[in-house]
Amino acid sequence: MKIEVKNVSKKFKEVEILRKVNLTFESGNIYGIIGVNGSGKTILLKMLCAFLEPTEGQILFDGVDIIKNNLFPPSTRALIENPSFLPDLTGKENLSLLASLQSKIGEDEIDKSLQNVGLEKEANKLYHKYSLGMKQKLGIAQVLMEDPEVLIFDEPFNGVDDNSIKNIRKLLQKEKKDGKIIIIATHIKEDIHKLCDETYQIEDGILKKLSNNK
Repeated sequence: MKIEVKNVSKKFKEVEILRKVNLTFESGNIYGIIGVNGSGKTILLKMLCAFLEPTEGQILFDGVDIIKNNLFPPSTRALIENPSFLPDLTGKENLSLLASLQSKIGEDEIDKSLQNVGLEKEANKLYHKYSLGMKQKLGIAQVLMEDPEVLIFDEPFNGVDDNSIKNIRKLLQKEKKDGKIIIIATHIKEDIHKLCDETYQIEDGILKKLSNNK
């Protein structure tokens, strides 16, 4: 799969958040987007998910303009901003509810996803009793569980312990080898140090490519 961001700008009233962004994402790569809070990186992710429309420009998935054609991006899952689940359901029940929307996977895949992020022991704990780190890991599990082609993460390591971060990085490397497009936005460069194949920075609405950090 190829995702092309072509001359994309985004304004809210007269305030320009992003200016003429050009970017290409291709299968089998991990991409990092760095920017301080409020820089526009989350806005860019929301446009990739078709939650927001660009003021100008196009976003193409394998050549198809998802905004113009009023489409959701194909085979894409995302964790953007704070994860939000039903508080009085368990972690597993929340994932099962989401999985029931498309009926692509069953209990085995849900259990595996929880295990992959280290939540197997907390699978049956009510969500409102989860710590911040556990909530983040459940959000990551829901991105992974249906085996999408495009995985989008906004500050995925927020509140997550160091050992879990190492495990999740290994998990993302495996997803990369399976040919996925993985996009990670963060305000902390160290979060994605040596993980990404290409790294970009957003500053004053301008996106620029950084030198390879590997």
